[in-house]
Amino acid sequence: MSAPGVLSFTQQVWEQVLAKMKRALVYLDAACAESLHWGCGSTRLLEAVGSPACHLREFEPDAAGGGAEQPKAVFVLSCLLKGRTVETLRDIIRRSHFQYCVVVTAVSHAVHLTANHVPAAAAAELEGQQPVFEQLEEKLCEWMGNLNYTAEVLHAPLLLAPVAPYLALTPSFASLFPLLPQDVHLLNSARPDKRRMGSLAEVDATALTPELLLQIRCLVSGLSSLCEHLGVREECFAVGSFSRIIASDLANYAPAKNRRKTASGRASVVFVDRTLDLTGAVGHHGDNLVEKIISVLPQLPGHTNDVMVNMVELTALQAKEENHNMVAPGCLAQSNDTAAKALWEALLSTKHKEAVMEVRRHLVEAASRENLPIKMSMGRVTPGQLTSYIQLFKNNHKALMNHCGLLQLGLATVQTLKHPQTAKWDNFLAFERLLLQSIGESAMSIVLNQLLPMIKPSNQRTSDDYSPEELLILLIYIYSVTGEFTVDKDLGEAEEKLKKALAHVFCEESELSPLLQKITAPGLNWPQMEW
Repeated sequence: MSAPGVLSFTQQVWEQVLAKMKRALVYLDAACAESLHWGCGSTRLLEAVGSPACHLREFEPDAAGGGAEQPKAVFVLSCLLKGRTVETLRDIIRRSHFQYCVVVTAVSHAVHLTANHVPAAAAAELEGQQPVFEQLEEKLCEWMGNLNYTAEVLHAPLLLAPVAPYLALTPSFASLFPLLPQDVHLLNSARPDKRRMGSLAEVDATALTPELLLQIRCLVSGLSSLCEHLGVREECFAVGSFSRIIASDLANYAPAKNRRKTASGRASVVFVDRTLDLTGAVGHHGDNLVEKIISVLPQLPGHTNDVMVNMVELTALQAKEENHNMVAPGCLAQSNDTAAKALWEALLSTKHKEAVMEVRRHLVEAASRENLPIKMSMGRVTPGQLTSYIQLFKNNHKALMNHCGLLQLGLATVQTLKHPQTAKWDNFLAFERLLLQSIGESAMSIVLNQLLPMIKPSNQRTSDDYSPEELLILLIYIYSVTGEFTVDKDLGEAEEKLKKALAHVFCEESELSPLLQKITAPGLNWPQMEW
């Protein structure tokens, strides 16, 4: 797979969608917005719409409709056009004055046939036809109030968010997670005794729920479109039980079989269950600046892979917490800034020390090009030094506009280096190394007992102590790195002590984070619970 092919795939698909947006009211769901964010940027969308006032809205049940002066709407959606999605479409259109509606879905018509329970043989006979889309077009005209109005339903494989030329993510499948051992019990509950499975290794596509199968098929459809764009005949490999199901579905996907007959190139596609390496996901051994930026800065709302960068320092406002929300945040994605993209790609592939030096070099070069009065300083790069370079652009509007993307990455670096969680990173790393040593020399119960004194309620914790979320991360690290171990009386007692200590800590929290609320019991008001 060539790196330019992945990026051009996303951009080419978006250009087809943007061509429909002239003078339109545009509705995007979160996953498609993230794909646009990394692939083309909002500037390209504004250019495509072309009207003085661009009306861009999130696709949701409560979204505002279009007024009499907004006769055209384009809906760009990452999901199946079925169920709640269609109901939301209907409600928005009915409270609007649209005369022309375009609905773009990232899910192919072949998958829509599957979702509507059309047998494979019947679907094959419909090749070249799109009855599901045509029926929805009729409904759109009905909801607009005039069958002579114009409606179009199109498929555009908006699968990827290209973070770099060699790295693309799939925001619409952020919640697609490999099956866990306890899922086998849930799957068995719907099966007769004679057909019950003993382990994950026995799980195949026939055992999965229809909803999960559809989600897999949506992913497979998008990957097949990517392979078509690249002109390759893929060979699928899998590591893990869930990946095996996805790889098998791609190998047997009917449109993919037809495509492979004419493909000139070859590619290997490797699917890996992420649960096979949780240590890599929760450990702190990575010496990469981007990993730290994404870990410590707040998440950009509605996104799965970008953060909010506080831009107040480049304004006349005082850098007080109450002013942070008065200025739109910066971010990491800089799809329309060549210099910023070059820096971002360098940060992704270099170690922390080299990355910070690269940020300094880019800021110095940008300041020099703008003839700003920069004072060179060699040696170790500090947050204060980077801040002083960034401040040079503050009162120079032209320089600020020319290097806005670079300044966002520079501020992201400064805010990460100054963040208290970054200082804790080394503490995590030291403790993880100690755990590795202990796991090799001691029983699991002894390792867990080492963690017990670190579990402290909020009124006893200092900034150096671990929060409840961080304790769970350490536990995941311990169990993942240990792998198989013998369960004995000592281990049982150690685990019970840990459970009680964690339950006490959770109850003492003034407010649980959204993640902890999901893990514990959604809907319960923990601070008021009595134990």
